[in-house]
Amino acid sequence: MSMEKDAIIIGAGLGGLSTGVVLAKNGYRVTVLEQGGQPGGCLQCFTRQGVKFETGMHFIGSAAEGQTLHRLLHYLEVDVPLSQLDAEAYEVISLQGRHYPFACGRRRFVERLSEFFPDQRANLDRFCDLISQVAEASSLHSLKHTETDAAINTEYLLKSINEVVDATITDPVLRQVVVGNLPLYAAEKDKTPFSTYAFVMDFYNRSAWRVVGGSDRIARSLVRTIRRYGGEVLIRKQVTHIDCDASHATGVTCADGSHFEAAVIISDAHPVRTLELVDSPLLRPAYRRRIKSLRNTVGGFSVYLRFKENTVPYMNYNFYGYKRPSPWNCEHYTPEEWPKGYLYMHFCDEEHQQYARSGVILSYMQMDDVEPWKGTQVGKHGEAYERFKTEHAERLLDEMEKEFPGLRSRIAGYYTSTPLTYLNYTGTEDGSMYGIAKDIHLGPAARVHHRTKIPNLLLTGQNINSHGILGVLVGTMVTCGELLTSEKIFKEIVYGEE
Repeated sequence: MSMEKDAIIIGAGLGGLSTGVVLAKNGYRVTVLEQGGQPGGCLQCFTRQGVKFETGMHFIGSAAEGQTLHRLLHYLEVDVPLSQLDAEAYEVISLQGRHYPFACGRRRFVERLSEFFPDQRANLDRFCDLISQVAEASSLHSLKHTETDAAINTEYLLKSINEVVDATITDPVLRQVVVGNLPLYAAEKDKTPFSTYAFVMDFYNRSAWRVVGGSDRIARSLVRTIRRYGGEVLIRKQVTHIDCDASHATGVTCADGSHFEAAVIISDAHPVRTLELVDSPLLRPAYRRRIKSLRNTVGGFSVYLRFKENTVPYMNYNFYGYKRPSPWNCEHYTPEEWPKGYLYMHFCDEEHQQYARSGVILSYMQMDDVEPWKGTQVGKHGEAYERFKTEHAERLLDEMEKEFPGLRSRIAGYYTSTPLTYLNYTGTEDGSMYGIAKDIHLGPAARVHHRTKIPNLLLTGQNINSHGILGVLVGTMVTCGELLTSEKIFKEIVYGEE
C-alpha cells in the first residue's frame, strides 16, 4: 500500500488531535502517538474522590452560533455542551479590593467600565476600535481568507501592550484594569505584543463559555472523529526518535521498540522536545541553538479545590485578584512577595449549575522554585517538595480568604501542581504555562515556523502560532495548509466544501 498519504502525529494535545482530524477528513491515514495515559495535553482533566478538575482549558470564547470558534469546532466535528459565563461580567478584575467587570460585547464592555471611569468613555471606544482592527486584520483569526492587513499585523506585533494602552487610555487606574486578565497569556511588560492582547480580548469579549463536564470532552470528541475517518490514536506510545534518511524523515521509533513509517511526520511536542528526537544533519546547529535559546512564558502553581457539598455558590465568571495596584510584573517576585496575584475559577459540572463542586486557584511560579526536584520520579519527589506545595497553597488560600471570607471552611480538600508537573505531563520546556513567549524585541525571530529544514517534518501546537484554543487551532490550519493549501481549508471551514 502506498505511504504517500500516511501521517504520523507526535503528541495528542489539542494541536496534534485537531491536525489529525483535518488530515483524516482529507484522506490521510493518520496515526497519533501519545506518550501519556490519556489524550488531550492541556485538555486533560482528573478526578479525585468523585470530583472532577480542569487542568488547562478552563474556558473558551467566540463559541456562539456563527462566531469563529463555533465555526472551527463545527468543522472539526466537535460537539460538546457549553455553559455561557455571565455576559455582564465574565471577568472580574480586583485591584487592591476594588472590583471591575468585563462585559461581553463591545457596547456593554465600554458602558460597564465607563461607570467607574466616566471621563474615559471616548478613550474606551477608541481602544475597542483598535482591538477590533487588529483582530480583524488577521485573516486566520477572523476566517476571512482574502482580507488581511499586513501593515496593521506588523505594526502591532512590534508594539508592546503597555505602550498601546498608555497611548490610548489616560486614566492610570483604567490602564491597569484593562490588562487585568493578562494571566490568560502570561503577558510581560514592554515585551508582549499588543496583537496578542487584541486577539485574546476580541476572542473572549464576543462570548465566553465553559465546557460542561470539562475540556477533556473536546479531546475525546476529536479522538472519535479521527477514528471515524479511519485513523488511530494510540496512548502510552512514547516516541524516542524521528528516523531520517539523507533528505527526509522516514518514520518514528517508540520506547517500546515499535516503529511507524509515514510520508509526513508532524510534531505537537514543544519544539525543544522535538529537536531532541532528531539527530539528522538536515537540522543545522544554528537552528537548534535558536530554538533552544527562545524564552518560554512563566510557569504556574495551581491549587485544585474540592468543596463541601452545596456550600459554595457556582461562580459564573473568572476572578483575578491583585494585592498590588497593577497586574504587571507578577512573574517577578521574592519568596516573601509571592503571590502577587492569582486567577480563581470554578469547574462547570452541569448546565444551570447552582453550587460548585470544584475550583482552581492559579498563580505564576518560576521553574527555578522547583528546580531542586527536577529529574526526580513523578509521585516520588519527596517530603520537602510536598511541604513546599502545602506552604504555597496555604499562602494562596490566605489571599483568597480576604476576597472570599469563609471559603476555607467550605473546602473539603485540595490538590496542587507546579511547573514541574507541567514539565512532567506535557513536556513543555521550563514547565511553561503557554510555551514560547512572544517578544516585540525579537519580532519574527521569536516565532517558530511550522516548517523545518526536513521537508516532511512539520510542527503544530501552541508554539507555532499562539496558545489557547483559538491560537492552537489557527496553528493547526497553518500546518495543514502546507499539505492541503490554506484556500482549501478556508473553503471547508467557511462554506463546508470538501
